[in-house]
Amino acid sequence: MDHFTFAGYWERGDAISHAVAYLLLAMSLTSWFYILSKGWMAWRVRRSAPVVQRFWAAPTLEDGVAVVVAGDAEGVYLALAEQGTVEAAGGSGLASSLGTSVGRSEQLTRLLRDAIHRATVRLERGLTVLASIASTAPFVGLLGTVWGIYHALAAVSSSGTVEIDKVAGPVGEALIMTGVGLLVAIPAVLAYNGFNRINRLTLGELDAFAHDLHAYLTQPASQPALHPASPAVSQALAKH
Repeated sequence: MDHFTFAGYWERGDAISHAVAYLLLAMSLTSWFYILSKGWMAWRVRRSAPVVQRFWAAPTLEDGVAVVVAGDAEGVYLALAEQGTVEAAGGSGLASSLGTSVGRSEQLTRLLRDAIHRATVRLERGLTVLASIASTAPFVGLLGTVWGIYHALAAVSSSGTVEIDKVAGPVGEALIMTGVGLLVAIPAVLAYNGFNRINRLTLGELDAFAHDLHAYLTQPASQPALHPASPAVSQALAKH
C-alpha cells in the first residue's frame, strides 16, 4: 500500500505523465478562479434584484433611476433604467440614422434589447470555460491513467517476470489520475449548473423589467410624469 501514492506516480512518470498532471492543475486553478469570481458576481446580482420593485415604487422616473444607481452593485439592471432616462430626456440624441428612422416604440425596443444582450454577455462570461473543463477533465485524467498503465505493463514485459507487487503499485498510482480528473470536473459541473440557473432567473427578471419599461415609456399618459435625470444621477450613470 506504500506504493499507492502520487509521489510514486510522479517519480515513475515521464514527460507525458507530468504534462497531464500540470494540465489538470492548470484546469483546476482556472476552474476555481471562475467559480469564485462568478460566485461573487452572482451573489451581488441576486442581492440587487429587489431594486426593480423599488424602482417602480419611486414617485418619478428620476427617483427610480437614482434607486437603481444606488442599489445595483453590478449595473445589470441599470442599463435598462438608463434607457428610460435617455427616452425621458427626449431620445438618444443621435444624428439621423437607420436606428432613428423607425418609430419611437421600435427604437426603444432595440435599445432595451441591446441592453439585455450586454447584460447576457456579462452574466455568461466564463461559463464556456467551466463547461469545457467539466467535460474534458475526466478524459485528461483517464489519459494519464492509460499512459501510466501502459508504462507499468511495459516494465513487466521487459523484466520477463510477473510479480503482483510490481504491477499493482504502478497501476494503482496511474488510477490516481482518473480520480484527479474527476475532482477537477465535479466542482466545474456543479458551478456551471448553478450559474446557469441564476442567469435564467436574472435574465427573466431583466426581460420582465424591459417589457414594463417599454409599456410605461410608450403610453402617452405617462409622458407628462417623466422628468430628465438630474446632473447627479447622470454622473452616477456615467460611472457605470
